Amino acid sequence: MKILEYINSKKSHRGFLQSELGFQKAEKSLFHVIPAPLERTVSYGGGTAAGPAAILRASQQLELYDGFSVPGEKGIFTAPAVSCRGEVRVVLDRIKNAVSASLSMGSIPVLLGGEHTVTLGGVEALKEHAGSVGVVQFDAHADLRENYEGDPFSHACVMKRVLDLGIPLYQIGVRSLSPGEVVLRKEKGISHCDAAELTASGNGAIVLPPDLPEKLYLTFDIDALTPAIMPSTGTPEPGGLEWYQTMDILARIISDRRVMAFDVVELAPHRGLHAPDFTAARLIYNIMGMIARRDY
Repeated sequence: MKILEYINSKKSHRGFLQSELGFQKAEKSLFHVIPAPLERTVSYGGGTAAGPAAILRASQQLELYDGFSVPGEKGIFTAPAVSCRGEVRVVLDRIKNAVSASLSMGSIPVLLGGEHTVTLGGVEALKEHAGSVGVVQFDAHADLRENYEGDPFSHACVMKRVLDLGIPLYQIGVRSLSPGEVVLRKEKGISHCDAAELTASGNGAIVLPPDLPEKLYLTFDIDALTPAIMPSTGTPEPGGLEWYQTMDILARIISDRRVMAFDVVELAPHRGLHAPDFTAARLIYNIMGMIARRDY
């Protein structure tokens, strides 16, 4: 009850799609949006700390109907932003606690990054809550380095930290790897469908491994999308996923497994360029719709 009293008292922030839904209570909402504006280890362009706020602003322009249903009818609560001050491990523990609180209420946490490192806190929370879980990663990069520039909590290492937890991983859309990551993929038998294979074979190349658990954490680094529609990211790569291609892939995954939590990370908004912010907000709302139509 103390958690509920705290989060329901924080009404001054602008919630996801609040322009249409009004203020939503946590205990009556299927989706809990959790902003986590962490920016510590960006390695090229900066600005990910502003990503969550940009997504929340852009969401005010969304229509409630997503083309198939009205996900907002299930309730979308937006929590206060997680404080990202202090040591990274301390910040990750705060994120973990926020995600755990949502899971304990039977809701679906929707984490807004911030850099990709935030995913680790979310995955840790889901593993504690659900036991056997898998991770599906949309990304231009493998993020499998042991450390990057001496930091094991770099955004370039987050999926290696997930593997260290003993959690199986499936990667989609990767098109940039270090030599060490190529070796690690082979050694660990990490399943993947990279951007080149998708281009050559189409979305039918997406086949989730039979041993990937039923319960999933889905992490979506927006640089998985082609820079033509998503230029606002710190480490863009040529190529990438198109919009309707992405929607089809997401629908395939969400129909095949139960997504219990997800995040969208690495938006680095540019002043005067609002289309990418809106694209990220629409991506989030569409994922909500796919989850709600499958399981709720």
